[in-house]
Amino acid sequence: MPGGGSAKAPAARPSQLVDSLVRIEWTLTLETGHAVAPAGHLAGRTGPSSPSPGSTMHTLNRRQLIALASSSVTAAGLVAAAGPASARSYDDDGLRSGMVFTSSNAASGNELLVYARGRDGALALQVQLATGGVGSGAGLGSQGAVTLSRDGQFLFVVNAGSNTVSTFELRERGLRLSSVVASGGLHPISVTEADGLVVVLNDGGAGGVVGFRNVRGDLRPIAGAVRGLSVATGAAPAQVGFSDDGDTLVVTEKGTNRLTSYRVGEAGRLGVAVVTASSGQTPFGFAFNRRNRLVVTEAEGGAAGASTVSAYRFSESAGAQPLLVSASVANTQSASCWVSVTPNGRFAYVANTGSSSISSYRIAGDGHLSLIAAVAGQTGAGSAPADTAVSPDGRHLVVRNGRSFTISSFAIDHEGGLVAGVPLTGLPTTAVGLAAN
Repeated sequence: MPGGGSAKAPAARPSQLVDSLVRIEWTLTLETGHAVAPAGHLAGRTGPSSPSPGSTMHTLNRRQLIALASSSVTAAGLVAAAGPASARSYDDDGLRSGMVFTSSNAASGNELLVYARGRDGALALQVQLATGGVGSGAGLGSQGAVTLSRDGQFLFVVNAGSNTVSTFELRERGLRLSSVVASGGLHPISVTEADGLVVVLNDGGAGGVVGFRNVRGDLRPIAGAVRGLSVATGAAPAQVGFSDDGDTLVVTEKGTNRLTSYRVGEAGRLGVAVVTASSGQTPFGFAFNRRNRLVVTEAEGGAAGASTVSAYRFSESAGAQPLLVSASVANTQSASCWVSVTPNGRFAYVANTGSSSISSYRIAGDGHLSLIAAVAGQTGAGSAPADTAVSPDGRHLVVRNGRSFTISSFAIDHEGGLVAGVPLTGLPTTAVGLAAN
């Protein structure tokens, strides 16, 4: 861009803007004279080469260019959040790897927050994107409010306040809001994806699950993919998720202490609900490993030191019925709610909200669980750890902390141990959900 004067970015759709910022490094002259860094500091630099008085010249890398947008684009769903060129080293892969995602869940307008993970595990805000929906402004009591597709090309965010779900497409050159569709119910709290089939869990009203087909970022409702939970009221669901093979859909119900599951049929249609009593009380978050073993946290009503974790398997003969493998393996911590499993399927990490700790478990080949460490990591006194995510390479664990408004980062060693890194501070107080690529 010529350096002889100020230039204002033209109004554009988010996809047009992001696609245009393709060079590794440009020099931009902004009419405002500064950009706002994630921490709120001015990111500009002035000097003899400045184009004009009151202007600021910025030399930005590709990720920061993607983050940068003028105020005229805010209404179109792209919000400027670029910081200064960082001394921290990031892989130059665009937004398709090395990123961490959460949502603001603000009642004034939900936003997707995207952070780059450095080689040391530290996080830095790269961009904020309006989801086109509204958050609840309060915790959702769920796992899976922000979810990546299995192929890593799409990201889904629930908008609990507007009863919608947003779909973003991840590109090498940025992130594009593809669609915002009605969730098919009230107060969506969790979303999952497998092989282009997307299912949203609504907990308002009677609650239930609604299935969609993802067609290039456009979610289209599937006939025969709307199902209720085990009861019409009081289920208090926490999460919806597909089995690793995609043949079974599972919902945990905190209010009934049940697992409700459905066989996934032809064209994404869902079978009748199969209801199973949970091994422990207050089943909450869950994750599958590559052997199709289901690991479920049990908060045990939040009782001090009483939390447990169970494991289940599925078989062709049992259909959608989960078969208990390990019954309520205790960890002596409080309010175990969220869980992630490493890509190799060997380790599970459980966020204990009441203890501000992370417990680690080993998963045997047959699905049996054994506790490695009741306190494998700590997130800070009173931090209330919640959503968790493991990077696809299995080397990093990130944890969103609901009361300290931080994200804790841990390196994962070969034996499943955790090494704490520097936490990210300054999350929105209403943030929910976590995903990593």
